[in-house]
Amino acid sequence: MPLKPGDVLRNRYLIKRFISQGGMGNIYQADDQRLEGRLCAVKEVRLDPSLPTETRRQTREQFQREANVLARLDHPNLPKVSDIFSEGKSDFLVMDFVPGKDLRALMIEARQRKEYLTEREVLAWGKQLADAIIFLHSQDPPILHRDIKPSNLKLTPNDVVKLVDFGLVKIMAPDDATITIVQGRGTALYTPLEQYGGDTGHTDVRSDIYAFGATLYHLLTNTPPIEARERFLHPQMMVFMQEINPDIRPRTERAVQWGMSLHPDHRPESMIIFREALVGDWNPDTRPRMPLPPPSFTDVISSALERRLIWISAGLLLLSLIATLSH
Repeated sequence: MPLKPGDVLRNRYLIKRFISQGGMGNIYQADDQRLEGRLCAVKEVRLDPSLPTETRRQTREQFQREANVLARLDHPNLPKVSDIFSEGKSDFLVMDFVPGKDLRALMIEARQRKEYLTEREVLAWGKQLADAIIFLHSQDPPILHRDIKPSNLKLTPNDVVKLVDFGLVKIMAPDDATITIVQGRGTALYTPLEQYGGDTGHTDVRSDIYAFGATLYHLLTNTPPIEARERFLHPQMMVFMQEINPDIRPRTERAVQWGMSLHPDHRPESMIIFREALVGDWNPDTRPRMPLPPPSFTDVISSALERRLIWISAGLLLLSLIATLSH
């Protein structure tokens, strides 16, 4: 049963209101009664009771391990984890409450005004987001967010972007295996194909780069990106950003298309490289004398062999999804 306003957790956290449902479950705003005036976000994880007892036990242990990893993170573009505990059948993660609006809300407001968010402000936010992701990827072992999207990016009143909701985070193990807090594969619009395998799919830092690129696409065009599996099956569905918003610079178009490459090997190999492609040594007030044409979408899949392999991969992925749903 969801928590109600007035409920108190751990004799400390007074629930004020329900905020949303995130990748980890319900999220609430609460008052920290030990620290007067401190607001926090409390995330509740409730496991499916139909899961086997041993599976639930292992998942809770994974949650505790990975939550402790998150609690050690300290970065200006990430909310700070301050407490982890279990109560009843639920596990809880307490983080700083981030005031402000998420970027999806700001995008919707711009669309209602029949405007686009400016490229300059979107890339300024993108630079902050890139810094946060670089920090996560530089941990030992690397941390993958796996659910980057406009609604998971909050803009504070001081114009600081915060990457929130670590519900699908993965801690990469040295043997390239991954551990997951909660099963899931992210939001389809921003999810790369390799992540459609859920927790059995291989994901690495390039998966976050795809989601970052898709997020920028959406923010710059007010238009949702085409899902990766649809692009696999119907490549012609991909619309270049400049066709929607002609004010977008060719450089930005090229960088975003690079980040959204369908095959991981065709994306930037690190967020540092992707950030440099987007904003490195670039003055947003200057424009090239002659705009360059955007890259052909077929450049993403350059050879017939690669195209055949991708179609085979797409078919296997779709069969896997069908098999999963049929059980």
